[in-house]
Amino acid sequence: MSVTYSTQKEFPPQQVYDLFASVKWTAYTKDLPKLMRALEKSSLVISAWEGDELVGLIRSLTDGETIAYIQDILVKPAFQGKHIGEELMSQMLKRLQGIRQIVLMTDAGEKNSHLHAWYRSHGFEPYEDLGVTGFAIFNLA
Repeated sequence: MSVTYSTQKEFPPQQVYDLFASVKWTAYTKDLPKLMRALEKSSLVISAWEGDELVGLIRSLTDGETIAYIQDILVKPAFQGKHIGEELMSQMLKRLQGIRQIVLMTDAGEKNSHLHAWYRSHGFEPYEDLGVTGFAIFNLA
């Protein structure tokens, strides 16, 4: 079976839960209704499907002109290594083309160094390499 891609933003909640749980993103899975609302309110969501199984997803928030923030990109472990993440990122960047700033945030540390290299392969640079810095407020409660 081949993987298909969609920009629809309505998902079966259990499919969303299974996808996020498969990569152990428990900050999302502990409040599934909030995650479902976040997906619905995202500017753009691109999902990957094998048949009727949700196997990957990328989403962004953007004003469509000057700034876009890529919030999530994830692929079920059983489907990793099949270029699904590549296709999700490629489709997202194509849709965000022409926007001045495209940013994302990911976990630091050696355990994610392979992801850092992967983001670089798509044109992303660490803030310090661009001569800028970033700030965030995390409400982790």
